[in-house]
Amino acid sequence: MGERGMQIKADLNKEGWESSDFPLVCETCLGDNPYVRMTKEAAGKACKICDRPFTIFRWRPGAKARFKKTEVCQTCAKMKNVCQTCVLDLTYGLPVQVRDAVLAEAAASGEGGAAPLALTVPQSDTNKQWFAGQHDRMVAEGHADSYGKAQINEKLMRLSRAQPYYKRNLPHKCTFYAKGECTRGDRCPFLHEMPTSRNDPLANQNIKDRFYGQDDPVAQKMLGRVAAKDAEDLAPLIPPSDPSIMTLMVGGMEGGSITEMELRDAFYAFGELASVRLIHAKFIAFVEYTTREAAEAAAKALHNNLTLQGLRLRVTWATRPAGGALANSSTSSGSFAMYGGGGGGGSVSAAAAAGGGAGGGDGSMPSPPSTFPPLPPPQYMPALPPSNWTPGTIPPPPPGGPPPMRHPPQQYMQQGGALSLPPPQQPYYPSMDPQRMGARPPPPPPTPGAPSRR
Repeated sequence: MGERGMQIKADLNKEGWESSDFPLVCETCLGDNPYVRMTKEAAGKACKICDRPFTIFRWRPGAKARFKKTEVCQTCAKMKNVCQTCVLDLTYGLPVQVRDAVLAEAAASGEGGAAPLALTVPQSDTNKQWFAGQHDRMVAEGHADSYGKAQINEKLMRLSRAQPYYKRNLPHKCTFYAKGECTRGDRCPFLHEMPTSRNDPLANQNIKDRFYGQDDPVAQKMLGRVAAKDAEDLAPLIPPSDPSIMTLMVGGMEGGSITEMELRDAFYAFGELASVRLIHAKFIAFVEYTTREAAEAAAKALHNNLTLQGLRLRVTWATRPAGGALANSSTSSGSFAMYGGGGGGGSVSAAAAAGGGAGGGDGSMPSPPSTFPPLPPPQYMPALPPSNWTPGTIPPPPPGGPPPMRHPPQQYMQQGGALSLPPPQQPYYPSMDPQRMGARPPPPPPTPGAPSRR
């Protein structure tokens, strides 16, 4: 064997290993701490998609969060435009299956044209290694990824969260707590909650299904909700049968700061407005018209067609509470049935306000009675002591007063009329009962003149 026989040759595959200085993560995984500290390990683990070594980053998003690390390499993350940790879309924070389904629907209807640009990543070992190398070459040459060319989709914006969801960074559930064996209490670093059932589809999740967008239980749940919501939105808005209802309810104002003037500008074109009320605690508003025709025209034109400050608002009819009257929106504090208002009360009829007639079956407020029944005589009224009363003596009770005392006060009277307290009594304990076995009777009183025992 020559001198080159034991030579360590260079590994051609090692040249394609990834080396990065910062991970590609979303704002939720990064946490709310702006001074997060990370540990970095070059080629510390293989990617869970392409099985190539990549740089591992590990950090703690918050004080009460668990430690997180990157799961896929940056090459695979750039293919699908996802986070390296949670494998959710970096733009919308949604699963890949939901994003691709909505973009394909938009491309089919001619709205976006982003679905033909979506990448279909191969799943076989040989093809995904070649595809990863080709994608790295395209990125190095300056070609942008396909998802970056897609326009902002309005439907995806409605499905996405307005704020980061830091609850996703909480610790995992404690298995010892589920068994009833955790003894660490508040010192336990894991979450003390009961786990979900094994039959729950959300209990079986993996990174590959989320990355490829196939059989993702979270995405299937979201798509089911979207389909139900689309079917509800496509249904026509039926006006209520009561012609006195002229109020519309506007919902979906979470994440914005919509003002009353903006609502008036959006609704005044359909008729004269009686009032506009905003309930900031519930993110809803009530718009009342002076005529029923104007309210119906606004409901027909703005149902699923009202967008303010980038938020798509919901316009529906304000329903009447069960068994009550629809109060005036300018005077009441929310009397609508579907949002927990007070039922029908608070308004006074014109006849009652003018003072004409007592209340009856017409719904007017009854007049107060002119006379009231006399109060019953008191059972006992304490009387003042007589004028000839001497301090230090007990005055006689008044006629019809309280019952006499259990012990007559005369036995506590001394010579000269002074009062004396009753003699103290010896406390009694069950062990002093002579009928009980092992009881110790009280000692007899000492005999006068007898010597004391010490």
